[in-house]
Amino acid sequence: MPRRSLPLQGRMRWLLLGLFLLLVLLLFAYLLECTPPADVSLVLPGLGGETYGKEYYQALLQEQEERHVSRTASLKRQIAQLKQELQEMSEKLRALQDRKETAGVQGPVDTKDTEPGDLLEFLHSQIDKAEVNTGARLPSEYALVPFESFTSSKVYQLEMGLTRHPEEKPVRKDRRDELVEVIEAALDIINNPDEEDGLEDDVPMQRQTYTETHFTEGLYRTERDKGTLYELFFAKEDSENFRHVTLFRPFGPLMKVRSTSVETSGVIINIIVPLAGRTEAFSQFLHNFREVCIEHDRRVHLTVVYFGQDGLLEVKSYLEKISREESFSNYTLIPVDEEFSRGRGLDIGAQAWKKGDVLMFFCDVDIYFTLDYLNTCRLHTAPNTQKRCWLLERFWLWNDMSVPFGLPQHR
Repeated sequence: MPRRSLPLQGRMRWLLLGLFLLLVLLLFAYLLECTPPADVSLVLPGLGGETYGKEYYQALLQEQEERHVSRTASLKRQIAQLKQELQEMSEKLRALQDRKETAGVQGPVDTKDTEPGDLLEFLHSQIDKAEVNTGARLPSEYALVPFESFTSSKVYQLEMGLTRHPEEKPVRKDRRDELVEVIEAALDIINNPDEEDGLEDDVPMQRQTYTETHFTEGLYRTERDKGTLYELFFAKEDSENFRHVTLFRPFGPLMKVRSTSVETSGVIINIIVPLAGRTEAFSQFLHNFREVCIEHDRRVHLTVVYFGQDGLLEVKSYLEKISREESFSNYTLIPVDEEFSRGRGLDIGAQAWKKGDVLMFFCDVDIYFTLDYLNTCRLHTAPNTQKRCWLLERFWLWNDMSVPFGLPQHR
């Protein structure tokens, strides 16, 4: 009996081993069938020479196609407007010729009631009503329509309520197309100047040299019963000469108002800072002043009106140190033995200037400004005629809070 059980046990062992190998093979086949294949198109580029996936290139092609479509739509819109204007002028000329022929055959007749309205005369009257060339008397500051500032990619709003950010992208397609059309129209005016623009005929190199990359900033405001006024500024790289184009849309096609050259190289900004104590904040202010005004601009004068004696010597040492290190002497320190008053300090600083025409920038020790903002002050002010107060993204406190302070004005 034991001899017969030995072969039976050997067979059982071989049978169990066979079943185990079969289960391993089945498990291996299951893993091969159920494991998802690696998506080569999603592999990121690395050091092994791998390439971008097709989705990446499809996105690039789609973005490029959208740009071409937007550009084509803008050009088609301009062509349609030009065709419409040409048709209207042709109809007016034909009507005028018909009236002349009728008057030659029948004698002079009263055509007051039958004469069509002059479109250009109406559009120019809208320009006069929109305060483009001359201002209008307003009953109060609440009747003033403010300007909005914009660049090629952002719009900076003043009246945004409590839910919107002052800096936003033009999300709506009609708003984007509107700003693109205005920039393109201004570029066409600059690159193809008329005789009335005042440019010299002997400077042919100035034509066809401005592109969208030279657009620095623009302003616009819309009055419901008149139209939209646009002011755009263009400048070459590392140039102090700006091109200023004013356009007006009187609920119709754009009309050129003027195209002038703005020279800012001779405009000096007198930065007036009232101060009492706060020497650490003044040290930070001087650090930014050194980087922006001394190292890059150098067309500024710093006037510090200091109230009291506590900290006066430290402020004076800061100014002397920056004067030695940067060879900068365009500053004035005015000590005042009175209680601190910002309005009093600004008035003292303004009265202390005796060197002719200057652009005064009423500043605070906590304000951080950039080189672009100094150019903005020069562009949007004029001696004895124009002064503006700005709340832009360039005004930031050191603790990242925007402040409505800083009044550039000419004296």
